[in-house]
Amino acid sequence: MRELITAADFRDMMLCADAALHANTQSINELNVFPVPDGDTGTNMSLTVNNAATELRKRNFSTISEAADCAASGLLRGARGNSGVITSLLFRGMSRKLKGSAQADAAAYSAAMTEGVDAAYKAVMKPAEGTILTVSRKAAEAAVDYAKNGGADIERMLELSIQAAKEALEDTINLNPVLKKAGVVDAGGKGYVVIYEAMLNCLRGNVTAPDEAEEASFGDEGGVFEKFDTEDITFAYDTVFIVRRTSDKPLDLLRAYLDSIGDSLVIGEDDECFKVHVHTNIPGDALTEAQKYGTLETAKIENMRTQHDELVGAAPEAPSDEAENAAPEKEFGSVAVCAGEGMASLFKEIGVDSIVTGGQTMNPSTDDILREVNRTPARTVFVFPNNKNIIMAAQQCVPLTDKKVIVMPTKTVPQGVSAMLCLEPDVSEENLIEAMTEAMDKVHTAQITYAARDSEFDGSTIHAGEYLALLDGALLGSYKDLNALLSELSTTVSSRMKPEIITLYYGEDVDENAAQETADILSGCFPSTEVGVVYGGQPVYYYMISIE
Repeated sequence: MRELITAADFRDMMLCADAALHANTQSINELNVFPVPDGDTGTNMSLTVNNAATELRKRNFSTISEAADCAASGLLRGARGNSGVITSLLFRGMSRKLKGSAQADAAAYSAAMTEGVDAAYKAVMKPAEGTILTVSRKAAEAAVDYAKNGGADIERMLELSIQAAKEALEDTINLNPVLKKAGVVDAGGKGYVVIYEAMLNCLRGNVTAPDEAEEASFGDEGGVFEKFDTEDITFAYDTVFIVRRTSDKPLDLLRAYLDSIGDSLVIGEDDECFKVHVHTNIPGDALTEAQKYGTLETAKIENMRTQHDELVGAAPEAPSDEAENAAPEKEFGSVAVCAGEGMASLFKEIGVDSIVTGGQTMNPSTDDILREVNRTPARTVFVFPNNKNIIMAAQQCVPLTDKKVIVMPTKTVPQGVSAMLCLEPDVSEENLIEAMTEAMDKVHTAQITYAARDSEFDGSTIHAGEYLALLDGALLGSYKDLNALLSELSTTVSSRMKPEIITLYYGEDVDENAAQETADILSGCFPSTEVGVVYGGQPVYYYMISIE
């Protein structure tokens, strides 16, 4: 019977979790139901936890509080993809609850698990059940029930927690209609179970923490269906402020209040202070409510119609220690995520300050994006994730830097290109956001790639290696012949829209002559539409097609 988890225990448990994720990456990836190559859940979770393990190996810890803080910091900065960000939030909440603790008993550790679940749910504006969120919540509930009933054996508590997690994992197939169609359980939930099984096995002495780091690597193929939508911007005042805590009150009521009077809400917090970003029509009310939790230290309110700035108080939060912080030389800067030499050159040509290499199959981490944000010599930095599975990682940068970060929720590279073309230095922030949003919304993106695996998806049988066509993220079908694919894609586009401009970005596996032939086919289908060909050099996708 074990009644306490020490700092050394927690460190070893995390190292064992890292090793287990590394060993199970491919099996978790295979649970992804979408046959398109993408940033896989197993890969993203493994890379995220691997970053924490790297930090934990650098030093010893005298308290579990120190070890949990180190793990949380490593996870946050290493977070990749939606699954990686949520994993980081689960442990970040845990570290807050364990703050100041030398070690943890069953009651303390179960409460920390609950705090982690709360942090993850709060960060996702539209939490989806049948995902890692559900699995982690059920696990925490089982742990709390055991501790509340007088249970003191932490190994037994984790055993019951894992049992509940597995039951919840099996039920994800019923809660998520996409999983039900595919007949598989949630990949993120499976990753969570792998983490905690490894942690329990470590405590029991069944496995030992590896002496050497196992380097996590990007997978070669896969898909992810997890999707968390970003709210549209509809309120006039962009309000950012920092409050120094004078109370231990949780921020639940503040979060609910701010969400009721505005949108685009992000709250970053630690034990000493919290930083809020919200768009609202009544910024004064937001500040007044926030001061119930502490002392207002910094506030910046911008009327996005008149651009009147008001700055109050002390300096904002310090930037990442690991990232070079460029002094602002201009008001607006930009960071874009893309893969491919041609794509990077294109973004540079249209004025992007910094490029984060990544996209399909290699979702960059929060720290990757933060580093380029801090290197951008501007007060306000627009970030274009250009992939739905990178948006959450980009949003985690907001409270980690003293620069103002605005994440434009671009889900494809063509959306990012169109939005970036709207970035003019003499235009107000409000008008920039409005113009970028409008530009994004006008762009439809078709993508031509290959099936990464045999699968049954949405009633269709798909064979590995077949051509796949997607339009705005929806799978149109699989094809053995590219011409047949282009014909059906053109028919679908014609039935839904009247394109004025089509731009064909061709990838690293396509030569220029083949790309021009494809463009000629599209020109024949859309004789009144301007069709352009641009070298993108992107991996994974033979073609990315911008339709405006």
